[in-house]
Amino acid sequence: MESLRRAVSGLPEQPRVVASGSFATPTQLLAEVDRLLPTYRLWILNAQVDLPDREGVELETSFVGAAMRSRPRLHYIPSRLSLVPRLFQIANPPDAVLLHTSTPRDGTVSLGTDVAVLPAAIEVARRRGGVVLAQANRQMPYTFGDAVVSLDDIDALIEVDTPLASPPGIRLDDASVTIGELVAGRVPDGATLQVGIGAVPEATMSGLRGRKGLRIWTEMFTDSVLALERAGALDHERPITSSFLFGSPELYKWVDRNPRVQMARTETTNDPGLIARNHAMTSINTALQVDLLGQANASRIHARIYSGFGGQTDFIVGALHSRDGQALIALRSWHPRAHRSTIVPLLDEPVTSFQMTAVVTEQGVAGVFGHDQQAQARNLIEHAAHPDVREELWEEAHALGLA
Repeated sequence: MESLRRAVSGLPEQPRVVASGSFATPTQLLAEVDRLLPTYRLWILNAQVDLPDREGVELETSFVGAAMRSRPRLHYIPSRLSLVPRLFQIANPPDAVLLHTSTPRDGTVSLGTDVAVLPAAIEVARRRGGVVLAQANRQMPYTFGDAVVSLDDIDALIEVDTPLASPPGIRLDDASVTIGELVAGRVPDGATLQVGIGAVPEATMSGLRGRKGLRIWTEMFTDSVLALERAGALDHERPITSSFLFGSPELYKWVDRNPRVQMARTETTNDPGLIARNHAMTSINTALQVDLLGQANASRIHARIYSGFGGQTDFIVGALHSRDGQALIALRSWHPRAHRSTIVPLLDEPVTSFQMTAVVTEQGVAGVFGHDQQAQARNLIEHAAHPDVREELWEEAHALGLA
C-alpha cells in the first residue's frame, strides 16, 4: 500500500477522483484511497455498489445510479454520455483515476466490463500530471478494443481476487412480456440493436431469438445478448460493440478474451454520427413519462434527479438518421407504485428526449415521428395510454389545442 500512499500524496486539496462505474467500481482500492484522502470529489458513472458516505466526500456524476440516488452530497452534472469526455477536458478534469481491471497480460491490463468514459479520464489525468491507480482482479474478464490499457499508464496497482458484482434477476410480468412482443415485432432481420436494462428490454430481446443477422451497437448489454448469440440470431461477421456490460458470472466468463466482443469508449459508441451509420439502427429505451407532444422524461421525479440523460438522446438522434432506423420508447401505460398514468398531457419535469419513432406500451404502438401534433396526441391516447385515463387525456388535448 506504500505505492498508493506515494501516488496520492501529491494530489491537490479536494482532488477529483474518477472511478470505474456500474457494477465494476473498485471497492477495495476506493476504500484505501478514501482512508488516505480527507476530502475529495468522487465522480462515478451509474454507481451501483456501496460508496464512501461521509463528510469530506462529494459525489459527482452525469448519470445517477442506485448507489448515488438521493445522496445529500450528490452533485449532478447534466450531460449526454457522448459529451462526458468533453466535460473532463474543459470543466471537470480528473486528478486521479481509479480503475477496476483484469490482471496484467503482456504489459497491459483490461478495463473489462466497464470502459465508458475511463479512457478519456486517463488521458486527461495523465496530461495534467494526475495519477492512475488500478485494482487488478483475477476475476475481471480481459476484454478487447478500447478496454486495453498499458501498464506504463498506471502509477500503482493492487491485486485482488473477488467476484464481480451482478444485478438482481429481473422478473418478467405480463405487461413487460406484451410490450416486449410489440417491440420485437417491429425489429426486422439484420437490424442493429441498442437496448437498455430492465424488464421490457429483456422481454424484447427474448422475443428476438428467432431473428437472423442481428447486430449489436450499444452503450451497454447484459445476458440477453449472450442468449441471442447462442440462439444464432446475431451476425457473426460483425463484432458486438459496447461501452460497458454487466450481468451473470456466466456472461463475464463468456466475454473473457472473446474477440467477438469489442469494447469501445463512450465517444465512439454514443456518437450519433457513428450510430447513424449502422443499418436499421433500432434504439429501444424507456421513460418515466411521455406527454401528448411526444416529449419523454426519463431523468427526474418531482424535480429531483433520478438518473440523467444517459445515452437516450444520443441513440434517438443516431437511430432516426440511420437508414431504416427507428427510435422506440417502451414503457408501461400505468405506473403501479405511483398509481398514475405514464402518458400525461404535458410534462412538468425537464425533457430528456423527444420526437421518437413510436411509443410502445402494453396497450399498443403509438406512432410519433412523421405525424402532425394532433395525430401524435391521438395516437398516444388511443394506442399507448391506459383506458382509464383516455377520457381525461382527450379533455386535456382539447385544452392544449391538440384535438
